[in-house]
Amino acid sequence: MKETMEKIPMWGEKPYRALDFQLKQTFGEKVYKLSLNGGMTCPNRDGKISRGGCIFCSAGGSGDFAADRKLSVSEQIRYQKEALREKKPARKYIAYFQAYTNTYAPAEYLEKIFTEAMADEEVVALSVGTRPDCLPEDVLELLGRLNETKPVWIELGLQTIHERTAEFIRRGYPLPCFERAVSELRSRRIDVIVHTILGLPGEGRKEMLETVEYLNGCGIQGIKLQLLHYLKGTDLGRMYEEGGLSAMTMEEYIDTVIDCLEHLSPEITVHRLTGDGPKELLIAPLWSSGKRTVLNEIHRQMKERRSWQGKSLEKFAEDREG
Repeated sequence: MKETMEKIPMWGEKPYRALDFQLKQTFGEKVYKLSLNGGMTCPNRDGKISRGGCIFCSAGGSGDFAADRKLSVSEQIRYQKEALREKKPARKYIAYFQAYTNTYAPAEYLEKIFTEAMADEEVVALSVGTRPDCLPEDVLELLGRLNETKPVWIELGLQTIHERTAEFIRRGYPLPCFERAVSELRSRRIDVIVHTILGLPGEGRKEMLETVEYLNGCGIQGIKLQLLHYLKGTDLGRMYEEGGLSAMTMEEYIDTVIDCLEHLSPEITVHRLTGDGPKELLIAPLWSSGKRTVLNEIHRQMKERRSWQGKSLEKFAEDREG
């Protein structure tokens, strides 16, 4: 296929379907996330599955940037808004329950905190981070009802499709569990965003691309591509410090991200291309703390390579030629 600059697909100013673009298309303006803490734990920590948690998970349970769990949901929202407005003008928000597993509680409690968050007039959507094995029928029914009031997104931590890696990181559930969860959520028209981790021990580019290509056929609406961080206080961090594990270089990561985007369906929204772990906990890779630098370099190299989301997928290449 002969490419010209005019033929390269753009979503706003980017050659991939970024979340910011999608939100502006849906809500007419920029929308910001408020990271909330519902006060839950995780079955991979409390003994239901194990007590160690996933080997990469910090004490904050992926909610290191979430609000204080001691506050009510309304107070957390107010606090987060005030902190955000000091830096950026904002009028619309997504209530994001981020810390630990946010459906790991009785449905009655979940209804209380989710409804409280959605009652805020400036909250336009609810996003809930959870595990595929923590979506019983009564919780699914609740999420379906809430989705009729305001959009509900469920963020599922998959990380990888490869069972050997999943066992190593102590994910705690098999791939068919993830598939069932996606099917149940989509039957209720709930958007699904999947978390993946790039650079997991034992995985090369082939395995990472296989995860992305698998997700193309799952009917999901969004994806987060997350760099593997080695953090203090985690089993993975200790393994790194003892030797035998390596962190991706920035060059390797950027190259891998661009490959993943080229193999990702353009119909899937990209919610994240990297991440910045808490600086006080980060062991490696230290370059990841410069999130803006990493994103700028991804964009620069995509432009230089004339790359875009879905470029390597035959279906979309044929569509463009047609």
